[in-house]
Amino acid sequence: MAIFNVPLNNVSFGQVSLGLLREAFSRKESVPIFPIGNVDLSSERENEAFAEWVNLGVNKGLTSFDRTEITVKLWHLRGESFFYPTDRRFLISFYELDQPTDHEIKIVKNCDKVFFTSQYTCDVFAAAGCDNVEHLPLFFDSHNFKKIDKKYFDDDRIVFNVVGKFEHRKHHAKVIKSWVKKFGSNKKYFLNCAVYNSFMSQEDNNKVLSMALDNKRVFNTNFLAFMAKNEMYNDFLNSGDIILGMSGGEGWGLPEFHSVGLGKHAVILDCNGYKSWANEENSTLVPPSRKIPAYDNVFFTEGQHINQGSIFDFDEDDFISGCEEAIKKVELNRINEKGLGIQEKFKVQYTYDKITDQGAL
Repeated sequence: MAIFNVPLNNVSFGQVSLGLLREAFSRKESVPIFPIGNVDLSSERENEAFAEWVNLGVNKGLTSFDRTEITVKLWHLRGESFFYPTDRRFLISFYELDQPTDHEIKIVKNCDKVFFTSQYTCDVFAAAGCDNVEHLPLFFDSHNFKKIDKKYFDDDRIVFNVVGKFEHRKHHAKVIKSWVKKFGSNKKYFLNCAVYNSFMSQEDNNKVLSMALDNKRVFNTNFLAFMAKNEMYNDFLNSGDIILGMSGGEGWGLPEFHSVGLGKHAVILDCNGYKSWANEENSTLVPPSRKIPAYDNVFFTEGQHINQGSIFDFDEDDFISGCEEAIKKVELNRINEKGLGIQEKFKVQYTYDKITDQGAL
């Protein structure tokens, strides 16, 4: 038996944690749960049996644990020295940059095993002297994400989706500006942007999105509000034809990954965690052209004890060429047949079993 020390909420860390716990629930396993932060299952479809199981797990965590058990923690590379009192420590984490600090290296070395969702990240930490890191592929969340047979527009426009909270690291401003310069005001194409950053104020969100459009109105672009329900987000992902995943430092890319798994075509920057699942068969790959500093003085600040280093960048012409290639694929077949294979290749039981194989559960 292991203790799960994980966040249970509607952001990406919480979504992964809930997926793993749902797998334990489906196997009728009883696990102690030490939640990080408040338990919030509001993004999920209501499931009284699962909610009760989580509640029992939280109560079990408070009353019954043994130091000989294992703690499986899913969290950032900070504060990991504060594990609950068990002798063995397994960490599942995500890392986007390329220069681990002494603090981050120390955290990793103090764990018995650290699972990273990017092989690139594993290689970065191995080069820094960490011999306890291993690649852990994530999973398609078939509980929350399904293909919808629905017509979203009356015309034959090709819809591009941009996803993830607005960040310099994800190249949102560059992607939006480049797309608008090429396709803006062309009624054959449409850009849906689900990039609301819940860590920023509404005013700051409005400001950065306006700057991304150079303070202009572009009729074939649309910015969506934060979607708190997975059902609503699933509807959004189904509405697009082409997903744009051009982040310069991504541990996996859950929205892009799920879009491709739903049969959407994709333009993906061929780097970091994207390489764990995106390939020439299921995506249009754009080669990175260089590395640039990650610092934005919001989420990444130079000189701190965490999150130091660079992200990958791309040439605008290569990105537009990728968009044009993806458009041709859509015109041949709206469904990305190879992308649908992600659902079978990346199942939650495989991720759960890999942790189990390490003796964690």
